[in-house]
Amino acid sequence: MVTSSTPPAQRTGLMLALLAFAQFIVAVDYNIVFVALPEIGSSLGFTTRSLQWVVSAYAVAFGGFLLFGGRVVDRLGGRCTFILGLVVFGLSCLLGGFAESPGLLVAARAIQGFGAALLTPATLTLINTRFAEGPARTKALALWGACGSGGLAAGALLGGVLTQAWGWEWVLFVLVPLALLAAVAAPGTLAPDERPAGARGSFDALGAVLATAGSSLLVLGLVSGPEAGWGSPRGAGSIVAGVLILAVFVLVEKRTGSPLVPMRLFRNRSLVTAVLIILVFQSALGGSYYLFTHYLQSVLSYDALEAGLAFVPLAVISMAASLKLAGVLLGRWGPRATLFIGMSVNGVGMIVLALAMSTHASFWALVPGLIVWGVGGGITFPAMFVCAATGVAPQEAGIASALASASQQIGGAAGLALLVALATAGLSGDAGATAAVADLADGLRTAMTVGGVASVLGGLLAFTLRRPQLAAAADVTGPPVETDSRLPG
Repeated sequence: MVTSSTPPAQRTGLMLALLAFAQFIVAVDYNIVFVALPEIGSSLGFTTRSLQWVVSAYAVAFGGFLLFGGRVVDRLGGRCTFILGLVVFGLSCLLGGFAESPGLLVAARAIQGFGAALLTPATLTLINTRFAEGPARTKALALWGACGSGGLAAGALLGGVLTQAWGWEWVLFVLVPLALLAAVAAPGTLAPDERPAGARGSFDALGAVLATAGSSLLVLGLVSGPEAGWGSPRGAGSIVAGVLILAVFVLVEKRTGSPLVPMRLFRNRSLVTAVLIILVFQSALGGSYYLFTHYLQSVLSYDALEAGLAFVPLAVISMAASLKLAGVLLGRWGPRATLFIGMSVNGVGMIVLALAMSTHASFWALVPGLIVWGVGGGITFPAMFVCAATGVAPQEAGIASALASASQQIGGAAGLALLVALATAGLSGDAGATAAVADLADGLRTAMTVGGVASVLGGLLAFTLRRPQLAAAADVTGPPVETDSRLPG
């Protein structure tokens, strides 16, 4: 418990530790379910086609409610929404662990996605409003990103260990105490919310409905395409409907007095560039994590534990790069060069890994690609969110964080759908077992390469940012000049 006599530095350290831990929980959940999918399918009677909804239900709810969650943060405050998100997330994990039917598990995963849609923008808002723009915020986001990388490793490893030891239910049960303990610690660790000027006003209910419906349909179409068919109502139909609803949402937002998403945010070049880079980065990352997991289990015949252990080098290197390299590069060269370097290295690592993905590859042949991939991802992840937070007014920090996170979820869904479709395009049920494995390895290798090329090309978006101002100018005028001018409140 933090008291009023606690030194500010200690309070700041505890606050950052709690926020980083929340990111760790969300990241653990991203990977922990993947390695348990085969046992979940056999235990609950999922069909091969319906099993993806254990992942997709979470993604649809998470991506669909993010803009709503971001505006809730701006209205209720970061601490209140942070606690609410943790409680919803934790209790839905408990419900999912006790599920005895596919429908109940999918519903629990959707509620879990809603909790994450509250928790993620709240966490980012608390970092962006309680750490000053510049080195303090960069350091905080670097630790936040490193804990995200650690969570990915822990998720893959825990998923394998728990599934083999006690069953798939424990990949959800293990998250319950983590989330609820963080919720209990939050009131004593986080100072009460200070409502910034401009945060009051009516809630844009129509905008919230349109944003949630449009985003949910868009993500639904993206994750359903490979399974239902791109020409089906649930594939292309959902995508078209989602895009149309989001177009109506933009028109409504331009005419409302208290919009869910103020259109002036899109005049912030740093935020817009960050959203686009996050979209490309997560398209490559989200799909490629699934591809690599599928390769390990379906081509190399790794069990759940072995597949989890194979992710450890990637995540450890990524954590180290976030903590040791991202801040140094941002301080020395600014977000423009840092994002280009990070995205390029990330893509090259994926391509190197793809070249090693043969039907009989040893784990050590895969390690060089994992290391390079980890360095690039570790540099890019915090840099993207530093860029997204630049020049955003405090009363709009929640919705700006939600825009960045929504781009992350939509990118992940799009990347997963497109890369999986590419990986499986050449598969035929008529091939023998050996030929089928070889064809699958070829498809996964091709898809991984495409993801790497997309990451390298996406790094070029960084050059739309303004060049950093000379340090000398900062010395004359006082605080360092930001790469983007601040927006009017």
